Amino acid sequence: MVNSLKELMMREPRLTLAAAESMTCGRVQARIGAISGASEFFLGGITAYTLEQKVRHLGVVRGEAAGVNSVSAAVAEQMALGVCALFGSDLGVATTGYAEPAAEQSVAHPFAWWAVARAGAAGQVRSGRVSFPGATRIEAQERAADAAMAALIAFVEDLRAK
Repeated sequence: MVNSLKELMMREPRLTLAAAESMTCGRVQARIGAISGASEFFLGGITAYTLEQKVRHLGVVRGEAAGVNSVSAAVAEQMALGVCALFGSDLGVATTGYAEPAAEQSVAHPFAWWAVARAGAAGQVRSGRVSFPGATRIEAQERAADAAMAALIAFVEDLRAK
């Protein structure tokens, strides 16, 4: 799976990538960084765990994010677009969610939102939600990172098919 990402990114015109993570806490970046030659397309990433950091570094809209504890499709999409702006990349991938139940937020089991976006391209943002009933914190983080990577590859495949 990850080797196909490099092949897709390196086709002409070459594309660059950046990652913004919250719930997965660097796991998406680690998967990308494990690809031999990732430095040819991966510009970097940021783990922004708090609302303040999401607003400051990724341009997340405070009012929208505060009402959902920074966990929604809109927040993930803003993070993906924001990381494109932060790093000057063509594409961005983002994750946000709950790695474990949170009674105070009425969250019964772990779940995450992922988003992928193309910089400066209106309408070229895709997001989705994945749930992990019964998963441990680490399992939920790993599975969310896997879902984000799969979505990223599908997004780039669709771009290349056009």
